Amino acid sequence: MEDRYEQEEIYSQRIKAGKRTYFFDVKATRGQDYYLTITESKRRLRDDDTFSYEKHKIFLYKEDFLKFAEALQDAIGYVREELLSPDEVAELDRPRPEFNDPNRYDGPDFNSANSTGADNGTY
Repeated sequence: MEDRYEQEEIYSQRIKAGKRTYFFDVKATRGQDYYLTITESKRRLRDDDTFSYEKHKIFLYKEDFLKFAEALQDAIGYVREELLSPDEVAELDRPRPEFNDPNRYDGPDFNSANSTGADNGTY
């Protein structure tokens, strides 16, 4: 019998976006019914100079995938077409370095020797 972790975890993708990290995790129920969890994780500095993570999670079930994707595309399209200037749209469309690109800079490196905290990738 598979252990519980292998049974539930199907796919995971992490997107770092400044102080936020988004996780897209595909999971399966025991009956092999699939769903997606979308987690926003924000690192917060505590009063004692340690870090904590504030998390918000959405559970999206397979029967709602298409409606969700269409509504998301509609909302993004509205913002791009009705609310942003052409310059702002051009900035959004500007090619970005890949996540593993060594030339990419997302802010302070908390894993360096001069760091005061560590981003261990957990959420």
